[in-house]
Amino acid sequence: MRFFSLRQTSRAVLLSMSMSAGLVFSFSAQAATVNGAKAPTPKANAAAEQSNVNRLTPANSTDGIIALVNENAILKSDLMDAITQTQARAQAAGEPIANSAQLQSEVLNALILRELQLSLVKRVGLNPDEAEINQRLGQIAQAEGLGSIAALQQRLDAAQPGSYATLRAKLIEDAAIQSLQQRQISNRVRISEQDIDAFLASPEAKRLNQSEYQTVHVRVPYMDDYSRLSEAQREEALKVAQALRARLLEPNVDVAAAVTASQGSYPIPIQGGDMGFHKAAALPTELSSEITKLDVGAVSAPLVTPEGIDIIKLADKKDSDKMLVPQWHTRHILIKVDELQTDALAEQKINDLYEQLRSGADFAGLASTYSDDPGSAGRGGDLNWVSADDMVGPFEAVMKNTAVGDYSAPFKTQFGWHILKVEGQRQEDVSEQYRRSMARQALYQRLAPQAKEDWLQELRAGAYIQVLG
Repeated sequence: MRFFSLRQTSRAVLLSMSMSAGLVFSFSAQAATVNGAKAPTPKANAAAEQSNVNRLTPANSTDGIIALVNENAILKSDLMDAITQTQARAQAAGEPIANSAQLQSEVLNALILRELQLSLVKRVGLNPDEAEINQRLGQIAQAEGLGSIAALQQRLDAAQPGSYATLRAKLIEDAAIQSLQQRQISNRVRISEQDIDAFLASPEAKRLNQSEYQTVHVRVPYMDDYSRLSEAQREEALKVAQALRARLLEPNVDVAAAVTASQGSYPIPIQGGDMGFHKAAALPTELSSEITKLDVGAVSAPLVTPEGIDIIKLADKKDSDKMLVPQWHTRHILIKVDELQTDALAEQKINDLYEQLRSGADFAGLASTYSDDPGSAGRGGDLNWVSADDMVGPFEAVMKNTAVGDYSAPFKTQFGWHILKVEGQRQEDVSEQYRRSMARQALYQRLAPQAKEDWLQELRAGAYIQVLG
Protein backbone atom coordinates (compact mmCIF):
# COMPACT_ATOMS: atom_id res chain seq x y z
CA MET A 1 0.00 0.00 0.00
CA ARG A 2 1.21 3.52 -0.67
CA PHE A 3 0.48 6.77 1.11
CA PHE A 4 -1.34 9.44 -0.80
CA SER A 5 -0.53 13.13 -0.52
CA LEU A 6 -3.06 15.09 1.50
CA ARG A 7 -1.94 18.50 0.26
CA GLN A 8 -4.89 20.70 -0.71
CA THR A 9 -3.75 22.48 -3.85
CA SER A 10 -4.72 26.00 -4.89
CA ARG A 11 -5.38 27.08 -8.45
CA ALA A 12 -1.70 27.44 -9.14
CA VAL A 13 0.39 25.02 -11.14
CA LEU A 14 4.01 24.44 -10.24
CA LEU A 15 5.96 23.63 -13.36
CA SER A 16 9.63 22.73 -13.04
CA MET A 17 12.25 23.11 -15.74
CA SER A 18 14.19 20.01 -14.58
CA MET A 19 15.43 20.28 -10.99
CA SER A 20 16.64 23.85 -11.39
CA ALA A 21 14.29 26.82 -11.46
CA GLY A 22 10.63 26.47 -10.52
CA LEU A 23 7.93 28.38 -12.35
CA VAL A 24 4.65 29.19 -10.65
CA PHE A 25 1.77 30.18 -12.87
CA SER A 26 -1.10 31.62 -10.85
CA PHE A 27 -4.56 31.66 -12.33
CA SER A 28 -6.33 33.64 -9.62
CA ALA A 29 -6.04 36.99 -11.40
CA GLN A 30 -7.16 35.45 -14.70
CA ALA A 31 -10.11 33.78 -12.99
CA ALA A 32 -11.22 37.11 -11.56
CA THR A 33 -11.17 38.61 -15.03
CA VAL A 34 -13.04 35.75 -16.62
CA ASN A 35 -15.73 35.67 -13.94
CA GLY A 36 -16.23 39.42 -13.87
CA ALA A 37 -19.36 40.99 -15.32
CA LYS A 38 -17.61 43.66 -17.41
CA ALA A 39 -17.09 43.09 -21.12
CA PRO A 40 -13.57 43.57 -22.54
CA THR A 41 -12.81 47.14 -23.54
CA PRO A 42 -11.54 48.02 -27.04
CA LYS A 43 -8.17 48.80 -25.47
CA ALA A 44 -8.05 45.34 -23.85
CA ASN A 45 -9.00 43.70 -27.16
CA ALA A 46 -6.20 45.58 -28.89
CA ALA A 47 -3.69 44.47 -26.27
CA ALA A 48 -4.84 40.88 -26.60
CA GLU A 49 -4.50 41.03 -30.38
CA GLN A 50 -0.98 42.45 -30.07
CA SER A 51 -0.11 39.67 -27.61
CA ASN A 52 -1.31 37.08 -30.12
CA VAL A 53 0.77 38.72 -32.84
CA ASN A 54 3.93 38.60 -30.68
CA ARG A 55 3.34 35.06 -29.43
CA LEU A 56 5.90 32.54 -30.64
CA THR A 57 4.33 29.42 -32.17
CA PRO A 58 5.65 26.58 -34.32
CA ALA A 59 3.91 28.18 -37.31
CA ASN A 60 5.62 31.56 -37.06
CA SER A 61 8.94 30.43 -35.59
CA THR A 62 12.03 30.37 -37.76
CA ASP A 63 14.95 29.09 -35.74
CA GLY A 64 17.40 31.66 -34.51
CA ILE A 65 18.74 33.14 -31.30
CA ILE A 66 16.09 34.25 -28.81
CA ALA A 67 18.49 35.17 -25.97
CA LEU A 68 22.21 35.52 -25.21
CA VAL A 69 23.40 34.30 -21.80
CA ASN A 70 27.04 35.26 -21.24
CA GLU A 71 28.86 33.45 -24.06
CA ASN A 72 25.98 31.03 -24.84
CA ALA A 73 22.81 31.31 -26.93
CA ILE A 74 19.24 30.07 -26.43
CA LEU A 75 17.45 29.27 -29.69
CA LYS A 76 13.79 29.80 -30.56
CA SER A 77 13.48 26.05 -31.00
CA ASP A 78 14.77 25.53 -27.44
CA LEU A 79 12.04 27.86 -26.17
CA MET A 80 9.32 26.17 -28.22
CA ASP A 81 10.36 22.72 -26.97
CA ALA A 82 10.32 23.93 -23.36
CA ILE A 83 6.89 25.57 -23.80
CA THR A 84 5.50 22.37 -25.27
CA GLN A 85 6.86 20.31 -22.33
CA THR A 86 5.49 22.84 -19.82
CA GLN A 87 2.04 22.72 -21.38
CA ALA A 88 2.11 18.91 -21.39
CA ARG A 89 2.94 18.82 -17.66
CA ALA A 90 0.22 21.37 -16.91
CA GLN A 91 -2.30 19.35 -18.92
CA ALA A 92 -1.36 16.20 -16.99
CA ALA A 93 -1.90 18.12 -13.73
CA GLY A 94 -5.40 19.13 -14.86
CA GLU A 95 -4.51 22.82 -15.31
CA PRO A 96 -4.03 23.44 -19.04
CA ILE A 97 -2.09 26.60 -19.92
CA ALA A 98 -2.51 28.61 -23.11
CA ASN A 99 0.56 29.66 -25.09
CA SER A 100 0.68 33.29 -23.96
CA ALA A 101 3.30 36.01 -23.80
CA GLN A 102 3.41 35.54 -20.03
CA LEU A 103 4.04 31.80 -20.39
CA GLN A 104 6.82 32.43 -22.90
CA SER A 105 8.45 34.97 -20.59
CA GLU A 106 8.35 32.60 -17.61
CA VAL A 107 9.69 29.64 -19.58
CA LEU A 108 12.45 31.73 -21.15
CA ASN A 109 13.45 32.92 -17.68
CA ALA A 110 13.73 29.28 -16.56
CA LEU A 111 15.89 28.45 -19.59
CA ILE A 112 18.16 31.40 -18.81
CA LEU A 113 18.57 30.29 -15.19
CA ARG A 114 19.26 26.73 -16.30
CA GLU A 115 21.93 27.94 -18.74
CA LEU A 116 23.58 30.03 -16.02
CA GLN A 117 23.68 27.06 -13.66
CA LEU A 118 25.08 24.71 -16.31
CA SER A 119 27.83 27.23 -17.06
CA LEU A 120 28.73 27.34 -13.36
CA VAL A 121 28.67 23.52 -13.22
CA LYS A 122 31.31 23.44 -15.96
CA ARG A 123 33.45 26.10 -14.26
CA VAL A 124 33.55 24.29 -10.90
CA GLY A 125 33.91 20.87 -12.54
CA LEU A 126 30.94 19.04 -11.02
CA ASN A 127 30.62 15.51 -12.39
CA PRO A 128 27.63 13.41 -11.26
CA ASP A 129 28.23 9.84 -10.14
CA GLU A 130 27.69 7.40 -13.00
CA ALA A 131 26.11 4.94 -10.58
CA GLU A 132 23.51 7.57 -9.62
CA ILE A 133 22.64 8.19 -13.28
CA ASN A 134 22.34 4.46 -13.97
CA GLN A 135 20.13 4.06 -10.91
CA ARG A 136 17.79 6.78 -12.21
CA LEU A 137 17.70 5.18 -15.65
CA GLY A 138 16.92 1.86 -14.01
CA GLN A 139 14.00 3.46 -12.16
CA ILE A 140 12.67 4.89 -15.42
CA ALA A 141 12.99 1.50 -17.11
CA GLN A 142 11.13 -0.16 -14.24
CA ALA A 143 8.38 2.47 -14.34
CA GLU A 144 7.97 1.74 -18.06
CA GLY A 145 7.65 -1.98 -17.38
CA LEU A 146 11.06 -2.79 -18.85
CA GLY A 147 13.52 -5.16 -17.29
CA SER A 148 16.77 -3.32 -17.95
CA ILE A 149 18.41 -0.08 -19.06
CA ALA A 150 19.33 -1.80 -22.32
CA ALA A 151 15.63 -2.47 -23.00
CA LEU A 152 14.86 1.20 -22.27
CA GLN A 153 17.55 2.30 -24.71
CA GLN A 154 16.24 -0.06 -27.39
CA ARG A 155 12.67 1.24 -27.03
CA LEU A 156 13.64 4.92 -27.04
CA ASP A 157 15.99 4.69 -30.00
CA ALA A 158 13.49 2.60 -31.95
CA ALA A 159 10.93 5.40 -31.54
CA GLN A 160 13.45 8.14 -32.36
CA PRO A 161 17.17 7.56 -32.93
CA GLY A 162 19.32 9.31 -30.34
CA SER A 163 16.52 9.62 -27.77
CA TYR A 164 18.32 7.54 -25.15
CA ALA A 165 21.50 9.62 -25.41
CA THR A 166 19.41 12.78 -25.07
CA LEU A 167 17.67 11.41 -21.97
CA ARG A 168 20.94 10.38 -20.36
CA ALA A 169 22.52 13.78 -21.07
CA LYS A 170 19.49 15.49 -19.54
CA LEU A 171 19.71 13.36 -16.38
CA ILE A 172 23.42 14.16 -16.06
CA GLU A 173 22.69 17.89 -16.37
CA ASP A 174 19.85 17.67 -13.84
CA ALA A 175 22.01 15.78 -11.34
CA ALA A 176 24.84 18.30 -11.73
CA ILE A 177 22.48 21.24 -11.23
CA GLN A 178 20.98 19.60 -8.14
CA SER A 179 24.46 19.04 -6.69
CA LEU A 180 25.38 22.66 -7.43
CA GLN A 181 22.21 23.94 -5.78
CA GLN A 182 22.78 21.80 -2.67
CA ARG A 183 26.30 23.19 -2.36
CA GLN A 184 25.20 26.81 -2.80
CA ILE A 185 22.16 26.57 -0.52
CA SER A 186 23.98 24.74 2.28
CA ASN A 187 26.51 27.57 2.35
CA ARG A 188 23.71 30.11 2.81
CA VAL A 189 21.44 28.39 5.33
CA ARG A 190 22.74 28.84 8.86
CA ILE A 191 20.96 26.92 11.65
CA SER A 192 22.12 27.45 15.23
CA GLU A 193 21.65 25.20 18.24
CA GLN A 194 19.29 27.86 19.60
CA ASP A 195 17.18 27.57 16.43
CA ILE A 196 16.96 23.82 16.97
CA ASP A 197 15.97 24.28 20.63
CA ALA A 198 13.18 26.68 19.61
CA PHE A 199 11.90 24.27 16.95
CA LEU A 200 11.87 21.33 19.35
CA ALA A 201 9.71 23.39 21.73
CA SER A 202 7.13 24.04 18.98
CA PRO A 203 3.98 21.96 18.21
CA GLU A 204 5.49 21.08 14.82
CA ALA A 205 8.15 19.03 16.58
CA LYS A 206 5.53 16.43 17.57
CA ARG A 207 6.21 14.52 14.40
CA LEU A 208 9.80 13.95 15.55
CA ASN A 209 8.80 11.80 18.50
CA GLN A 210 9.51 8.09 18.55
CA SER A 211 5.89 6.97 18.84
CA GLU A 212 4.67 4.59 16.17
CA TYR A 213 1.25 5.06 14.59
CA GLN A 214 -0.88 2.33 13.05
CA THR A 215 -2.75 4.17 10.33
CA VAL A 216 -5.69 3.32 8.14
CA HIS A 217 -5.56 5.49 5.02
CA VAL A 218 -8.15 5.13 2.28
CA ARG A 219 -9.07 7.20 -0.73
CA VAL A 220 -12.26 7.47 -2.78
CA PRO A 221 -10.88 8.38 -6.24
CA TYR A 222 -12.76 10.68 -8.59
CA MET A 223 -14.43 9.32 -11.71
CA ASP A 224 -12.67 11.90 -13.88
CA ASP A 225 -10.23 14.78 -13.61
CA TYR A 226 -11.44 17.06 -10.80
CA SER A 227 -11.81 20.06 -13.13
CA ARG A 228 -14.19 18.07 -15.36
CA LEU A 229 -16.35 16.57 -12.61
CA SER A 230 -19.99 17.55 -12.41
CA GLU A 231 -21.44 18.64 -9.09
CA ALA A 232 -23.38 15.37 -8.95
CA GLN A 233 -20.18 13.32 -9.39
CA ARG A 234 -18.44 15.26 -6.62
CA GLU A 235 -21.39 14.72 -4.32
CA GLU A 236 -21.41 11.00 -5.09
CA ALA A 237 -17.72 10.66 -4.17
CA LEU A 238 -18.29 12.60 -0.94
CA LYS A 239 -21.29 10.42 -0.06
CA VAL A 240 -19.19 7.25 -0.46
CA ALA A 241 -16.41 8.80 1.67
CA GLN A 242 -18.84 9.75 4.44
CA ALA A 243 -20.34 6.26 4.50
CA LEU A 244 -16.86 4.74 4.69
CA ARG A 245 -15.88 7.11 7.51
CA ALA A 246 -18.96 6.04 9.51
CA ARG A 247 -17.95 2.37 9.16
CA LEU A 248 -14.32 3.07 10.15
CA LEU A 249 -15.50 4.75 13.37
CA GLU A 250 -16.77 1.40 14.63
CA PRO A 251 -14.44 -0.27 17.20
CA ASN A 252 -12.46 -3.31 16.02
CA VAL A 253 -13.62 -2.69 12.47
CA ASP A 254 -12.47 -4.98 9.67
CA VAL A 255 -10.98 -2.38 7.32
CA ALA A 256 -11.14 -4.54 4.19
CA ALA A 257 -14.79 -5.39 4.89
CA ALA A 258 -15.62 -1.71 5.49
CA VAL A 259 -14.04 -0.75 2.18
CA THR A 260 -15.93 -3.51 0.34
CA ALA A 261 -19.24 -2.53 1.95
CA SER A 262 -18.72 1.14 1.05
CA GLN A 263 -17.74 0.41 -2.55
CA GLY A 264 -21.31 -0.44 -3.56
CA SER A 265 -21.97 0.69 -7.12
CA TYR A 266 -19.26 3.34 -7.11
CA PRO A 267 -17.44 2.73 -10.43
CA ILE A 268 -13.84 3.46 -9.29
CA PRO A 269 -12.20 1.09 -6.77
CA ILE A 270 -11.55 2.59 -3.33
CA GLN A 271 -7.80 2.65 -2.66
CA GLY A 272 -5.68 2.10 0.45
CA GLY A 273 -6.28 0.25 3.69
CA ASP A 274 -4.36 -0.59 6.87
CA MET A 275 -0.84 0.78 6.46
CA GLY A 276 0.61 -0.80 9.62
CA PHE A 277 2.87 0.95 12.14
CA HIS A 278 5.05 3.91 11.14
CA LYS A 279 6.95 6.62 12.99
CA ALA A 280 5.50 10.07 12.36
CA ALA A 281 8.76 11.28 10.84
CA ALA A 282 8.61 8.47 8.26
CA LEU A 283 5.25 9.72 6.95
CA PRO A 284 4.69 12.59 4.49
CA THR A 285 4.46 15.88 6.40
CA GLU A 286 0.79 16.42 5.52
CA LEU A 287 -0.12 12.91 6.67
CA SER A 288 1.87 13.09 9.92
CA SER A 289 0.27 16.42 10.82
CA GLU A 290 -3.17 14.78 10.56
CA ILE A 291 -2.18 11.58 12.37
CA THR A 292 -0.58 13.27 15.38
CA LYS A 293 -3.81 15.22 16.01
CA LEU A 294 -5.95 12.09 16.33
CA ASP A 295 -6.74 9.99 19.39
CA VAL A 296 -6.59 6.22 19.01
CA GLY A 297 -9.80 5.08 17.26
CA ALA A 298 -10.54 8.55 15.86
CA VAL A 299 -11.17 9.13 12.15
CA SER A 300 -10.48 12.34 10.26
CA ALA A 301 -13.19 14.21 8.41
CA PRO A 302 -13.15 13.56 4.63
CA LEU A 303 -10.16 15.41 3.16
CA VAL A 304 -10.68 16.67 -0.38
CA THR A 305 -7.55 16.44 -2.56
CA PRO A 306 -7.07 16.85 -6.33
CA GLU A 307 -6.93 13.06 -6.72
CA GLY A 308 -9.82 12.02 -4.50
CA ILE A 309 -11.29 12.17 -0.99
CA ASP A 310 -9.02 10.82 1.74
CA ILE A 311 -9.99 9.39 5.13
CA ILE A 312 -7.49 8.60 7.89
CA LYS A 313 -7.98 6.58 11.05
CA LEU A 314 -5.50 6.18 13.90
CA ALA A 315 -6.00 2.48 14.69
CA ASP A 316 -3.31 2.18 17.38
CA LYS A 317 -0.27 3.93 18.81
CA LYS A 318 2.90 2.63 20.48
CA ASP A 319 4.65 5.19 22.67
CA SER A 320 8.42 5.08 22.90
CA ASP A 321 10.85 7.54 24.45
CA LYS A 322 13.96 5.74 23.23
CA MET A 323 15.53 5.03 19.89
CA LEU A 324 18.09 2.28 20.34
CA VAL A 325 20.60 1.52 17.60
CA PRO A 326 23.44 -1.03 17.60
CA GLN A 327 26.96 0.40 17.67
CA TRP A 328 30.39 -1.20 17.32
CA HIS A 329 33.69 -0.06 18.84
CA THR A 330 35.92 -0.60 15.82
CA ARG A 331 39.56 -0.30 14.77
CA HIS A 332 40.83 -0.64 11.23
CA ILE A 333 43.93 -0.66 9.08
CA LEU A 334 43.61 0.98 5.65
CA ILE A 335 45.96 0.59 2.71
CA LYS A 336 44.89 3.09 0.06
CA VAL A 337 44.62 2.50 -3.67
CA ASP A 338 45.55 5.68 -5.52
CA GLU A 339 47.77 7.07 -8.26
CA LEU A 340 50.84 6.24 -6.15
CA GLN A 341 49.81 2.71 -5.20
CA THR A 342 48.17 0.13 -7.45
CA ASP A 343 45.42 -2.19 -6.30
CA ALA A 344 47.74 -5.19 -6.59
CA LEU A 345 50.41 -3.56 -4.41
CA ALA A 346 47.83 -2.46 -1.81
CA GLU A 347 46.39 -5.99 -1.69
CA GLN A 348 49.87 -7.47 -1.21
CA LYS A 349 50.56 -5.08 1.71
CA ILE A 350 47.25 -5.80 3.46
CA ASN A 351 47.81 -9.56 3.10
CA ASP A 352 51.28 -9.19 4.67
CA LEU A 353 49.75 -7.31 7.62
CA TYR A 354 47.05 -9.98 7.96
CA GLU A 355 49.72 -12.67 8.23
CA GLN A 356 51.45 -10.65 10.95
CA LEU A 357 48.16 -10.45 12.89
CA ARG A 358 47.74 -14.20 12.58
CA SER A 359 51.24 -14.59 14.00
CA GLY A 360 50.26 -12.58 17.09
CA ALA A 361 51.16 -8.99 16.13
CA ASP A 362 49.37 -6.17 17.97
CA PHE A 363 46.53 -4.69 15.87
CA ALA A 364 46.88 -1.15 17.27
CA GLY A 365 50.63 -1.22 16.71
CA LEU A 366 50.29 -2.27 13.07
CA ALA A 367 47.61 0.37 12.48
CA SER A 368 49.79 3.12 13.97
CA THR A 369 52.71 2.12 11.78
CA TYR A 370 51.14 1.14 8.45
CA SER A 371 47.55 2.49 8.14
CA ASP A 372 46.95 5.13 5.46
CA ASP A 373 43.99 6.59 7.36
CA PRO A 374 45.42 9.78 8.93
CA GLY A 375 42.34 10.28 11.10
CA SER A 376 42.69 7.00 13.02
CA ALA A 377 46.27 5.77 12.54
CA GLY A 378 47.56 7.94 15.41
CA ARG A 379 45.03 6.27 17.69
CA GLY A 380 46.00 2.73 16.72
CA GLY A 381 43.27 2.63 14.05
CA ASP A 382 40.54 3.45 16.61
CA LEU A 383 37.27 4.65 14.99
CA ASN A 384 35.52 4.78 18.38
CA TRP A 385 31.84 3.77 18.52
CA VAL A 386 30.17 3.76 15.08
CA SER A 387 26.68 2.90 13.84
CA ALA A 388 26.00 0.80 10.78
CA ASP A 389 24.87 3.77 8.70
CA ASP A 390 28.09 5.63 9.48
CA MET A 391 30.13 3.27 7.33
CA VAL A 392 30.17 2.37 3.64
CA GLY A 393 28.35 -0.82 2.67
CA PRO A 394 31.24 -3.34 2.48
CA PHE A 395 32.73 -2.07 5.77
CA GLU A 396 29.34 -2.26 7.50
CA ALA A 397 28.76 -5.83 6.29
CA VAL A 398 32.16 -7.08 7.55
CA MET A 399 31.81 -5.19 10.85
CA LYS A 400 28.44 -6.79 11.56
CA ASN A 401 29.83 -10.26 10.90
CA THR A 402 32.97 -9.95 13.01
CA ALA A 403 32.80 -11.24 16.59
CA VAL A 404 33.72 -8.97 19.49
CA GLY A 405 37.46 -9.28 20.15
CA ASP A 406 38.18 -10.70 16.70
CA TYR A 407 39.52 -9.17 13.48
CA SER A 408 38.41 -9.67 9.88
CA ALA A 409 40.12 -11.01 6.80
CA PRO A 410 41.27 -8.33 4.31
CA PHE A 411 38.44 -6.75 2.31
CA LYS A 412 38.11 -3.93 -0.19
CA THR A 413 36.00 -0.73 -0.26
CA GLN A 414 36.07 2.34 -2.48
CA PHE A 415 38.90 3.72 -0.27
CA GLY A 416 41.23 0.75 -0.56
CA TRP A 417 41.99 -2.45 1.38
CA HIS A 418 41.03 -2.87 5.05
CA ILE A 419 41.30 -5.13 8.05
CA LEU A 420 39.00 -4.27 10.94
CA LYS A 421 38.77 -5.34 14.55
CA VAL A 422 35.65 -5.16 16.73
CA GLU A 423 36.53 -4.19 20.31
CA GLY A 424 32.96 -4.09 21.63
CA GLN A 425 29.25 -3.83 20.81
CA ARG A 426 26.36 -2.00 22.52
CA GLN A 427 22.82 -0.65 22.09
CA GLU A 428 22.90 3.15 22.26
CA ASP A 429 19.94 5.48 22.85
CA VAL A 430 20.24 8.11 20.09
CA SER A 431 16.77 9.63 20.52
CA GLU A 432 18.06 13.10 21.34
CA GLN A 433 20.59 13.12 18.50
CA TYR A 434 17.92 11.85 16.13
CA ARG A 435 15.42 14.52 17.17
CA ARG A 436 17.99 17.28 16.79
CA SER A 437 19.09 15.97 13.41
CA MET A 438 15.48 15.80 12.19
CA ALA A 439 14.81 19.29 13.56
CA ARG A 440 17.82 20.64 11.67
CA GLN A 441 16.55 18.96 8.50
CA ALA A 442 13.05 20.43 8.96
CA LEU A 443 14.47 23.92 9.48
CA TYR A 444 16.69 23.52 6.44
CA GLN A 445 13.72 22.53 4.27
CA ARG A 446 11.88 25.62 5.51
CA LEU A 447 14.76 28.03 4.78
CA ALA A 448 16.18 26.46 1.61
CA PRO A 449 13.59 27.76 -0.93
CA GLN A 450 14.27 31.42 -0.11
CA ALA A 451 18.02 30.81 -0.05
CA LYS A 452 17.76 29.21 -3.48
CA GLU A 453 15.71 32.11 -4.83
CA ASP A 454 18.21 34.67 -3.49
CA TRP A 455 21.11 32.78 -5.03
CA LEU A 456 19.43 32.51 -8.44
CA GLN A 457 18.69 36.23 -8.42
CA GLU A 458 22.32 37.00 -7.62
CA LEU A 459 23.46 34.58 -10.33
CA ARG A 460 21.28 36.35 -12.88
CA ALA A 461 22.25 39.82 -11.71
CA GLY A 462 25.92 39.05 -12.25
CA ALA A 463 25.47 37.70 -15.78
CA TYR A 464 25.26 39.25 -19.24
CA ILE A 465 21.79 38.54 -20.58
CA GLN A 466 20.21 39.93 -23.73
CA VAL A 467 16.74 38.89 -24.89
CA LEU A 468 16.25 39.32 -28.64
CA GLY A 469 13.04 39.70 -30.60
